Amino acid sequence: MSGNTKPELSKSLTGLHLWGIAVGLVISGEYFGWSYGWAAAGSLGFLVTTVLIAAMYTTFIFSFTELTTAIPHAGGPFAYSYRAFGPTGGFVAGFATLIEFVFAPPAIALAIGAYLNVQFPALDPKVAAVGAYVIFMGLNVAGVSIAATFELFVTVLAIFELVVFMGVVSPGFAWSNFAANGWAGSNSFSITSLSGIFAAIPFAIWFFLAIEGAAMAAEEAKDPRRTVPRAYIGGILTLVVLAFGTMIFAGGVGDWNALSNINDPLPQAMKAVVGESSGWLHMLVWIGLFGLIASFHGIIMGYSRQIFALSRAGFLPPVFATVHPTRKTPHWAILAGGVVGIAAIFSDELIQIGGLPLTANIVTMSVFGAIVMYIMSMAALFRLRVLEPKLERPYRAPFYPVFPAISLVLAVLALGTMIYFNTLVFGLFVGLFAVGYLFYRFTADLRGSGDPLLNLAHMEARTMTDTP
Repeated sequence: MSGNTKPELSKSLTGLHLWGIAVGLVISGEYFGWSYGWAAAGSLGFLVTTVLIAAMYTTFIFSFTELTTAIPHAGGPFAYSYRAFGPTGGFVAGFATLIEFVFAPPAIALAIGAYLNVQFPALDPKVAAVGAYVIFMGLNVAGVSIAATFELFVTVLAIFELVVFMGVVSPGFAWSNFAANGWAGSNSFSITSLSGIFAAIPFAIWFFLAIEGAAMAAEEAKDPRRTVPRAYIGGILTLVVLAFGTMIFAGGVGDWNALSNINDPLPQAMKAVVGESSGWLHMLVWIGLFGLIASFHGIIMGYSRQIFALSRAGFLPPVFATVHPTRKTPHWAILAGGVVGIAAIFSDELIQIGGLPLTANIVTMSVFGAIVMYIMSMAALFRLRVLEPKLERPYRAPFYPVFPAISLVLAVLALGTMIYFNTLVFGLFVGLFAVGYLFYRFTADLRGSGDPLLNLAHMEARTMTDTP
């Protein structure tokens, strides 16, 4: 590779791979994390929250796909905001995405540990979580085609297991169980219920968090302009059905309060129906691990591409833009995100804030990054429609400007309410952003010529704007 050639990723992913990545990135959200929303809002209140967030994500994906197909770049949202708002906009979107994708894996790794602990009580969940990092960072280093094929395989298994879960617990389902004290611990709606609905937003977002990460694989897709829309639309529809089905069936088999502050709600819900010794329960624990593994493995792929893209453009140290000479994978970026994630797993005193479990706070931190990125992405969509009306858009957001506006308004509402209910975690989020911004401001020399894809795009955008 010559000194002037930028590192390139291998183009080997099919549309089916992209669908597997889009769903796999998210599907662990059906297995754990969301049930903390019941503790905040009650089962009925959280159902309302989930309807609002599902609307936000559906309109977001139908709009976001326009950006992904028009600008297929490993940086995903970073690239779109750079093109629309320049380097500072790129930094905001890129660093927010980085926080989302670096902080989601430790929460999932801890859930993997909790699931394994069900079968092996002597196993420390944190040790299991670190072991998961080592195994799946290695798989991601091995090659993108291998990693994506594995992702597709475990995603299909995870979907199958969720369908099995709903079928097995259905004989024990009763709507009266689900609705009992469903408004933040009360049988009737009140102001407290409304407060709970907003407080539960991070955990409803966990149902869908990271689906946008498939955009970071677009640069490695064989035909992103055709395959990405199919993968995204199929993915969001799959996830909406699974999210509502899983939540409603789990909450209707007994006392949903018993599931509201644990990392393994589905095995515990099934246990209430079939008993501790049932083969169905053991199958759920083992196959259910595939759902967690699918997201864990996929998000490692996502954070590594975000670190790679930011480094290639000069926003992070250039060593993280190094591509393995034979595997063509960003191996140093994969390892860097893993180091941060493992540190988070063992940082109980730092991250356990406000009396909430460690996992809940990590989820909230990741969601803060996601929401900021969603806002930047929808703003970039509107701006690029004005700046670059002639930009080739193989897919255009339907019902424009209504869909992106709905997504943008709901994202801003979600951010505001999350700040109100999670002030301390937001303070930590701002602190991380401040550190990243200082690095950005004092390392302009790293950007030099930067990523030619981004510089050329931004120069073209400015030229079109300045033309009389």
